[in-house]
Amino acid sequence: MNKPRQFSSTLESLVEIKSDDVAPPEPVQAVPSLSRVLSEIGSLPREALFLGIALDGLPVLLNLHDPAPGPLLLVSDAGAGKTDFLKVLAQGVQQMHRSEVVQFGVITNHAEEWEGLESSSHYVGVFPLLESRAQEFIHSLAVWAHTQRRSRQSVLLMIDDLEVIPQLEPATLHNLRWLLLRGTSHGVWPILTLNARRYAQVVDWIPMFRTRIFGRIEDESVAAALGGDKASALNQLAAGVQFSLRENGQWLRFWLPSC
Repeated sequence: MNKPRQFSSTLESLVEIKSDDVAPPEPVQAVPSLSRVLSEIGSLPREALFLGIALDGLPVLLNLHDPAPGPLLLVSDAGAGKTDFLKVLAQGVQQMHRSEVVQFGVITNHAEEWEGLESSSHYVGVFPLLESRAQEFIHSLAVWAHTQRRSRQSVLLMIDDLEVIPQLEPATLHNLRWLLLRGTSHGVWPILTLNARRYAQVVDWIPMFRTRIFGRIEDESVAAALGGDKASALNQLAAGVQFSLRENGQWLRFWLPSC
């Protein structure tokens, strides 16, 4: 993750908050739109995937050409913005990248939440969980990734949610496990969500995610089991607006623009 340049005062004047403060007051709708934020930022590196805006006003980015962070796990309580986070990623791809450079596909039980993307050339498809099309999509990505060597093309595999994964067919589980372990070295970036309170259902899969992005988690014991600690103060995050990740041993809190 990196934060390459200073952001303007648009977000800095929104709400003044320090990393050890409680969640900011409502209304949440005060958060600027993604289009406005990207317009304020200006040019970003071609390999950058936009994740949000840090409290110091700098954009938080993922380098799609550096496989080291591995797959991303986005974990929070229900209703704390996991799906909105995925949608911001998808919209950021459309606004920042050419379709031949970055594309995305979504596996979800709520396809209606993704309506309106069909006309985008970045859009691979939205596939219902546990249906054959979703499993075929995972298989096709694994096949494609095996053929990639030094390609600069990236595909975001967004799965909303991790709890359903154990119900997949054995061949699909094999392909997904390979993508989680090797995908980012071959241009496929798995980004999965998890309802924090259901982590015990997929506890064997969680260690595969070196990078975990946290939304609000009320229960401190659940947060600790997933990799949080007292310093992370995940129960103080503004639901649907603030997220946090650990970077170089420190917690980085950032804002999510509105869709």
